[in-house]
Amino acid sequence: MIKKRGGKYVVLSEKTGRKFGTYDTKAEAEKRLRQVEFFKHGGKARRRRGKAA
Repeated sequence: MIKKRGGKYVVLSEKTGRKFGTYDTKAEAEKRLRQVEFFKHGGKARRRRGKAA
């Protein structure tokens, strides 16, 4: 979750309230939130299974 505090954007855990960083822009905070979510879900890029080209 991203919250704005005192002109800065803070990335927080929704469950524990742990702070994952403070950023000047919302775009930077969103990038960090994506990183946190990536590693929370296993930290590996998933490959789609489909027909071979």
